[in-house]
Amino acid sequence: MGGDFPDLDLCHYVSDAQAILSEDCNDAVHILYPHKLARQADLFINGFSGDSLYAIKSNPHVAVLKILWTRGIRKFEVASLREVEYARNLLPEAELFFMHPVKSRKAIRQAYDLGVRNFAFDGLEELRKIEEETGQADDLNLLLRVKVEQTEAVYPLDGKFGASLQEAPLLLQRARKPAGKLGLTFHVGSQCMDPHAYRRVIEEIALMMKETDIAIDMLDIGGGFPVQYPGMEPPVLDDYFGIIREAVHKAGMNDIHLLCEPGRAMVAEAGAVAVRVELRKGESLYLNDGTYGSLFDAGVSSWSYPLEVIGADGLPKTGTQTHFKFFGPTCDSLDVMNGPFPLDETTQEGDWIIFRNLGAYGFAMQTRFNGFYSETTVSVDDGNR
Repeated sequence: MGGDFPDLDLCHYVSDAQAILSEDCNDAVHILYPHKLARQADLFINGFSGDSLYAIKSNPHVAVLKILWTRGIRKFEVASLREVEYARNLLPEAELFFMHPVKSRKAIRQAYDLGVRNFAFDGLEELRKIEEETGQADDLNLLLRVKVEQTEAVYPLDGKFGASLQEAPLLLQRARKPAGKLGLTFHVGSQCMDPHAYRRVIEEIALMMKETDIAIDMLDIGGGFPVQYPGMEPPVLDDYFGIIREAVHKAGMNDIHLLCEPGRAMVAEAGAVAVRVELRKGESLYLNDGTYGSLFDAGVSSWSYPLEVIGADGLPKTGTQTHFKFFGPTCDSLDVMNGPFPLDETTQEGDWIIFRNLGAYGFAMQTRFNGFYSETTVSVDDGNR
């Protein structure tokens, strides 16, 4: 791998086909492209005018976190006690942000004992839990999660968390006393297709602060940065960074610590999942991975991915296409991906389908239902592609 990367403890190959044939795996094969991940980390570090917290939930693989640390990512977003413990053991010097708005008392207490000082909340009850379980600590950095419009998101996330901007002033005033630093956090929804969505929220927050004479130290604009998928053509990330930078400046927030939480946008293009066709019935393909595994979003969320077919001989299949329906390997009839997915019309048993841009929420989402899961992750040298 050269000197650019740490010891990833992964088998390394020069191509996807070589990895698939050499592994001879009965399960799906997770593929990591280290150079793509490094380039994306550099893009956020150099382009975003603040600190980027990698959202561990999107892909917690050890190799991913090691590469991000090597490239200079020092802050990480965690959502559970296990993620806190995992990150602390792997990257003991990392600064962790416990941004789940609802946490168990034990999780709060043990996270604080493990050195976590950054906590999100979205209501008075959660704030009281944090105060009580940290022993009324005076070294907390508290961020209030507010609910914002998510009409530009492919996958809205506004139905579960967040205080209204009308509720925010009183909650911020209440949190000011125990907070070493006080902040706001929001999420415009996953796969946000319009960078101006961030600008509009920043303007709303600035107006609320001006009208109520509320001051904050931090503003976390969350995730939502998009990735290119079939049928989704978002603007480039530099457009998002520029619009956010301009909005913060116009809002008079240049002195506020700006944060973001890239997950999908950081790691999606740096990974793929190769799955084998076990059987073909007409235009239905039965695969060795499915919605209980890496392909949850392909089934439940009807997500599309760039697809490639590698034949059992290791050669690509790029002929005339047919639209297929996929079934996963479990005995559950819910394990289905309707698509339709365009593939070479000769796709058959023994061929491998590569789901591109599945570095996010592929490895992380798989269960062990029916004994179908994959522990095989390989590194492929993507060079300058």
